[in-house]
Amino acid sequence: MRALKSYGLALFLILVVAAWLSTGVLIRGGQGPGNGEQSVVSALESDGGPITDAVERTGIAVVVHHKEGAEDPALSIAERAALSQSENGPERVVRIRKYQVLPMPLEVSLRGYTAAESLVKVIAQTSDIVLTVDVVDGQHVEIGDPICTLDNGTRLASVEQARASYAQAEAALAQARNDFNVNARLRERGFESSNSAEGYAVTLSAAEANLRAAAVNVSNSEDELHNTEITATISGMIQRPLAEVGDLISIGGSCASIIQLDSMKFVGAVPQSRIDLARRGLEAEIRTINGQTVTGMVSFVAVTSDPATRSFAIEIDFENPDHQILDGLTAEATVKLGFIPAHLLPQSIMTLNENGVVGVRTVEDNIVAFYPITILQDTRDGIWVTGLPNSVDIIVLGQEYVKAGQTVVASPEE
Repeated sequence: MRALKSYGLALFLILVVAAWLSTGVLIRGGQGPGNGEQSVVSALESDGGPITDAVERTGIAVVVHHKEGAEDPALSIAERAALSQSENGPERVVRIRKYQVLPMPLEVSLRGYTAAESLVKVIAQTSDIVLTVDVVDGQHVEIGDPICTLDNGTRLASVEQARASYAQAEAALAQARNDFNVNARLRERGFESSNSAEGYAVTLSAAEANLRAAAVNVSNSEDELHNTEITATISGMIQRPLAEVGDLISIGGSCASIIQLDSMKFVGAVPQSRIDLARRGLEAEIRTINGQTVTGMVSFVAVTSDPATRSFAIEIDFENPDHQILDGLTAEATVKLGFIPAHLLPQSIMTLNENGVVGVRTVEDNIVAFYPITILQDTRDGIWVTGLPNSVDIIVLGQEYVKAGQTVVASPEE
C-alpha cells in the first residue's frame, strides 16, 4: 500500500513538471529573428500526440511571441539607423566640425651626405727642406696664417745681389739721362753736330731697359724668398697629411691640407619622376644622421642623369659657422617645392561608402552628403586630402550611423 502511494505521488509530479515545461519556448540560433523560436510540445510532437492533447485539455496556451518588424541581421548599421529613424520618427543627431582649405607644403625628401665646400692642399711654390711646421692636425686657420717654413738657402743673398744690380742700373740711367741733356744743350749752341743725338738716345734707352730688368730681378728674388714661408690660402681646418721638419718638398708638393667647413653643401640625387619640380633657389631643410638640422638653398641641379640609377645630382648650400656639421655625414634633405590647396583632416573622421570608397560625410542644410577624397600625404598633424569644397562641415561623430541623403540634426563639436 505504501509503495502504491509512492508511485502515485511520483507520477503526479512528473505530470506537473511535464505540463510546466510544455508551456516553454525552445530557441534555435542562427535562423534569424523569430525563425528559431518553437514551443517545447511542438518540438516533441511535430504532428500532435497524447502530450499535445493533454496540454490542450488543461487549457494552457503555448504562444511564441516575436516582435513584428524585427531588424534583419543582414542590414548594415547605416540601414538599421535609417530604418530606426523611419519607424521612431526623431532625426539622428551628429557632431560636425568646419574645415577650411589650407596651403599644403609640397615637399620632396632626398637622401645624401654632407660635403665640404672645398678641400685645398697647401702647395709649395719652391723647393727646399722643411724648416718649421706651424700648425697641428685639426687646427683652425684663417687666410694668411703660416703653415710651414722652408730653408731659404741662398735666396736672401740673391735678393741682396738683385737689389745691388738695381742700384747700379739706376745710377747708369741717371748718367745716361744727364749725358743726353748736355748733348741737347750743346747742339742748341752749335758746339755739337745734329746727328750726335742718336748715340746719346740709344744709350739712354739701354739704361732704362737695364733698370727695368734689374727691377724684375729684384721682384723675382724677393718672391722666391717669400715662397719659403707657406701660408693658408683659405680659412678652414688643417687635415692630414702634414709635412715634417726635415722633409724635402719640391715645387707642387703639399705641406698640409685645409678643409673648408663654412659654407658646406648637401649632395644628393633627385628621382627622374620629380626632376621637373627641382630648380635652383628652392629652400630645403637638411637633417644629419646625428640629429643636427640646418636650412639651405638648392645651388645646382644636374641636367644629365646617372646611367646607373637614372637620378639627377643635386647640391644644396648651407652655412656652418660653428663647424658643428662635419664632412661626409649621412643626411636627408627636404626640398620645399611650393604649396597646393588641400584639407588637413584627422584620420578618425574618414569612412567608407557602400561601394568601399574612402571619403568623409558632411552636412549641407541638414542633409548628409558623401565626398570621396584623395590622400596626398600622411603627417603627424593629420592627413592632407583633396576633393572637398573650400569650406565644409564634416561629421566627426556619428558618421558611421548615417548615409548620404539622410536628414540629421547637426550640432557643432564643443
